Amino acid sequence: MSEADAGTVAMVAGKLGFKDGDLIQELGYDEDVDFDLRDSIEELTGSEMLDEDDHEVADAVIMWWRQEDGDLVDALVDSLTTLDEGGVVWILTPKSGRDGYVPPAEIQEAAPTAGLHVTTTAGVSKDWAATRLVSRKRQ
Repeated sequence: MSEADAGTVAMVAGKLGFKDGDLIQELGYDEDVDFDLRDSIEELTGSEMLDEDDHEVADAVIMWWRQEDGDLVDALVDSLTTLDEGGVVWILTPKSGRDGYVPPAEIQEAAPTAGLHVTTTAGVSKDWAATRLVSRKRQ
């Protein structure tokens, strides 16, 4: 990776709102994830991401999600079990035209059922797009 590409990846990790000391739980890890983005998140936060078996309270969740991964609502509900109050879920999905592409409408439909609200979407790498989900405000 060139120095310019490394700087861009680090900038993307920062735009996700992470900071030094944050604990990030990673769900859906597989060999197709963006390793440069993962590395930049870990470098920015100063620690390795928690995996699916960790039960520490996390400041945010990164969920790699593909069309064939199952029920999105169930996965989103599960992602909230160790998420700190006020934490965010970033669902990372393959971009349009890539294997495993998830249409944005599916995320829009699943989020409210899981008690979440879509706030932002962004391209985070050549192959992955990110959608930011937060807990819906209580009435």
